[in-house]
Amino acid sequence: MARLEGARLILAVRSLRIATDFYVNALGFRRDFGDESDGWSWLSRDNVRVGLGECTDAVPATELGDHSYVAYVNVDDIDGLYAEFVSRGAVIRTPPETKPWGMREFALQTPDGHRMTFGSTTR
Repeated sequence: MARLEGARLILAVRSLRIATDFYVNALGFRRDFGDESDGWSWLSRDNVRVGLGECTDAVPATELGDHSYVAYVNVDDIDGLYAEFVSRGAVIRTPPETKPWGMREFALQTPDGHRMTFGSTTR
């Protein structure tokens, strides 16, 4: 059976410069290629990839309610990642908490309102 190798999020953002700055400076992503001149930023951190497309006329994610939830990212050290993101200035929606389903998780929201949860197994 074929194995899934990873995923890339493709997200509409209102300001490419603000969104790119957030992913690079607050979340530690790096630019894979491009210079934003075509309206896109292609970024990655480890096996997580994000394509940010500037869509100034799109409905902002902050107005999408539950549909602004875009990703659950599994990590190897949830508390270390939380401390890193806080030190970089990321706004955290919910701090790390151990859940009954065997995961320790925290959630954040991007400047555009996309919500992401990060989690590590506790077992």
